[in-house]
Amino acid sequence: MLSDLLAAEQPLSAQPHIPVLTIKGAIGPAVSDYIAKEISKANQQAQASAILLILDTPGGLSSSLRDINQRILDSDIPLLCLVFPQGARAASAGTYILYACHIAAMSSATTLGAATPVNIGGGFTPKQEGKEAKQQKSAMEKKVLNDAIAYIRSLAQLRGRNVKWAELAVSEGATLSAQEALAKNVINYLVESPEQLLQALDGQTIIVKKHQYKLKLAGAQLDYRQPDWRSKFIATITDPNIAYILMLIGIYGILLEFYNPGIGIAGVTGAISLFIALYAFQLLPINYAGLALLLLGITLLIVESMIPSFGVFGIGGLIAFVLGSIFLIDTEQQQFQVSLKLIFTLAIASGSFIVFMLGYIWRLRNNQVVSGIEALVGAQGTVLENFTGAGFILLKGERWAAVSPAQLQQGEQVTVNSIKGLTVSVTKSANPKKNSPEIER
Repeated sequence: MLSDLLAAEQPLSAQPHIPVLTIKGAIGPAVSDYIAKEISKANQQAQASAILLILDTPGGLSSSLRDINQRILDSDIPLLCLVFPQGARAASAGTYILYACHIAAMSSATTLGAATPVNIGGGFTPKQEGKEAKQQKSAMEKKVLNDAIAYIRSLAQLRGRNVKWAELAVSEGATLSAQEALAKNVINYLVESPEQLLQALDGQTIIVKKHQYKLKLAGAQLDYRQPDWRSKFIATITDPNIAYILMLIGIYGILLEFYNPGIGIAGVTGAISLFIALYAFQLLPINYAGLALLLLGITLLIVESMIPSFGVFGIGGLIAFVLGSIFLIDTEQQQFQVSLKLIFTLAIASGSFIVFMLGYIWRLRNNQVVSGIEALVGAQGTVLENFTGAGFILLKGERWAAVSPAQLQQGEQVTVNSIKGLTVSVTKSANPKKNSPEIER
């Protein structure tokens, strides 16, 4: 009986299980979180004999790329990378990932390469560089370029692939088609589908962490893994445009709460938005000089709303706001830059909001109170009869009990300094109103 049960369970436990991860679009913090989490999860599952990574990307952030590659290199089960479908590409950061994976494959009509760091890759043609052009490069540019070359060279050496072309992909932005990549030993296989790749690899032995690993992929089930809610949330807030808007909502919400304290809706909304924006920014390459300019611009606009300066603070604030917004994200990757249309739209809206709305609120707060008991402070009244210390005055057509440290005569005008209960504290008016109707009896 026991042997029958074991025989019945053996086919299920032996059936290979292949998690399929997909990178489509720019590689950023959300993609890094999704890939790293799924690789760690797959390494804890006994049935996962390999991980298939489908790639179609124009590139992305260096920090996110290195996080992904560290998880790939640390994996105890092999990563099979496939550039798929036709028309897909593994450009820039995608080339590094392709080199890092244990197996690299491409479908026909796909490309890879152009792995030069973009912050130093524009503005010159490497083949036309002479000694003078090379000398003009800054030390930082050379360090970044040399670091990128050494990084991809180490990956190529680890996986036994074309080292020379890997260096060209970084130093000269070289690219290859799928057929050319296979001929130059940049990739291992040319296949047309994930299923075809698994068939080609079944029974093959590869090296994983210096140990031989035999791939058992016959009858493997492909398990397509989608990003969870956390990865989707990170993808939303790390969109530079979303993070930028959240930051402004946070700042304006807190400002409104300080200007006009109320039930706290503006303050709570602003605080939550600001903290989410700060979390997003710490995942993005932030230029702190740009952030400082942005905050300076908002400060100058606030000053303009409080202290009229014939537009000096306002114009300066708008200029600082726009420049700070442009420099806020420190990358030349278009996918991770704040939209210029959004910047100019919000600059105009922010300038109008702060100068007019906050200025209006500020003026309201500084206006004299014209209703209620508080409106009586500073008002003038008339002494109804002689008194010293305590007596009565006529104030706003009403008879009020009054106290005064000085002796007061009937008909004198006095100014209300404070109110306590139903008694007002008064002193003789320095500038009494002439012909006041209150002296008429």
